[in-house]
Amino acid sequence: MSIKIYVEGGGDTHALKTKCRQGFSEFFRKAGLEGRMPRVVSSGGRQAAFDDFCTAMKKTANDEFIILLVDSEEAVATNDRPWSHLKNRDNWDRPANAADENVHLMVWCMEAWFIADRETLAAFFGQHFSASALPTREDVENIDKPDLYTGLENATLTCKKGKYGKGRHSFDILAQIDPAKVMTASPFARRLIDVLREKA
Repeated sequence: MSIKIYVEGGGDTHALKTKCRQGFSEFFRKAGLEGRMPRVVSSGGRQAAFDDFCTAMKKTANDEFIILLVDSEEAVATNDRPWSHLKNRDNWDRPANAADENVHLMVWCMEAWFIADRETLAAFFGQHFSASALPTREDVENIDKPDLYTGLENATLTCKKGKYGKGRHSFDILAQIDPAKVMTASPFARRLIDVLREKA
């Protein structure tokens, strides 16, 4: 079965969308999917990713599995399913032929995954990286977006690579972090990888 993942990310430029695809593809490869890799589609904005996903679901064949991967943007209520969260937050209606396993969330945003692998973050930014500025809680899915960004920016203020910037650094970091650490810290990430392994 072929798998296609429509991801939120990559902005509006070809170069950034390429980096987005490469970052996610390398992350999935290191998660054990080499030889049965999903095709990553960088949709750019959040709404564009949902629209692309809905269009793809209308055309999906029996040997295709389509996934939507977006930031949750805010806390996901206990026991809330992704489609319920997206309906409540974004008023997105689940396509008629979409199941629970067709949608996945990065909680609150992709940067939560980075906090799960602080060692790689430190190695990526190198000298003058201030790990003590990062959020300290281990349950990375409960670190809100402002704290994630503030922590990353403060940790990298004096690094040679410059202060953390989404797009400028994010997809390079994604390609380097350890999926096993991310899956341990993020139940939603584990859910995504488990579905990919099952469907591939």
